[in-house]
Amino acid sequence: MSEKGFEKFKREREEQNEVVMKYAGLSIKRFYGLDSRVYRDGALPGKVKELLGLVASLVLRCDDCVTYHVVRCREEGVSDAEMDEALSIGLVVGGSITIPHMRRALRTWDETKPERGL
Repeated sequence: MSEKGFEKFKREREEQNEVVMKYAGLSIKRFYGLDSRVYRDGALPGKVKELLGLVASLVLRCDDCVTYHVVRCREEGVSDAEMDEALSIGLVVGGSITIPHMRRALRTWDETKPERGL
């Protein structure tokens, strides 16, 4: 069985982060720490924060970030309807140039459906 796109992405991301941390100084380590902390539950639940990260990533057209946040949204229990609304906001804010990124996001969303095995 071949590796799914999101599984390959997660594996490669972990491998690349290991290399980054091998060379990282204090500034990079602090940024990574802040990045992981900002998405934890707080005044806003982690689920909402992941949706915000997804919309920002879609508008910025960062496919790696979009994929990461789609997978995290799935793990946080985001529904299909919530995903649709978040992507709709990203489309309105970012315009039609975000459509290719939205297509890839929804492919990942579909690949990570629980019945398909996340």
